[in-house]
Amino acid sequence: MGELPSLSERLLAKAASVNRPEEAKKAINDALAALEREGVAPGLKIGETAPDFTLPNAVGDPVRLADRLAAGPVVLTFYRGTWCPYCNIELHAYQEVLPAFRAEGAHIVAVSPQAPDDSLDMRDKHGLEFDVLSDLSQEVLASYKVRFVFPAVALPHVLDATTKALAKQQPDGEWSLPVPATFVLDQEGVVRARHATMAYRTRMEPAEALRAVREINEARR
Repeated sequence: MGELPSLSERLLAKAASVNRPEEAKKAINDALAALEREGVAPGLKIGETAPDFTLPNAVGDPVRLADRLAAGPVVLTFYRGTWCPYCNIELHAYQEVLPAFRAEGAHIVAVSPQAPDDSLDMRDKHGLEFDVLSDLSQEVLASYKVRFVFPAVALPHVLDATTKALAKQQPDGEWSLPVPATFVLDQEGVVRARHATMAYRTRMEPAEALRAVREINEARR
């Protein structure tokens, strides 16, 4: 891990490479900042108990959160989809340090509203060896308070490819998607660390999640 760029550095580099007109960037950033001020989709807080769920993985097999928690702490991350370059960078970064999480008996579980076929693409593209689950109804997103409706003012500035991808993962006709969020859960399902923000270019560092997992394990000894 020491020689690799941090996740934050990788995300900043990606953001700097995006060629988008300044007025488009401003419209999107202003809309997201307004939602942040309104407290939209803030995510579960530290000390809250995470709702249990069962969702299909990339090959359609059901995975239950409670079963993963029975084996150890869980790092639960919500991502927007294969179309999001920041999500791709994030999941790849977690895959790189997966052995360290496994050494602590922890599972990584990634959830998005995309279909299992798209989750399979994400898994195979990055060689992901952890759970990649599909929340087609977005009910789990809502229960974790990370589902939000994309602001209409920003839609004209979204890339066509992104709009097409988003259109595939809408359960009720609204332009909704997850706030990128990561929750570190102890074996009772209690949130011990979190990162959830409308600033979608920022994510929880794997090192921070691993630190939280180790603190959970230390507290159980």
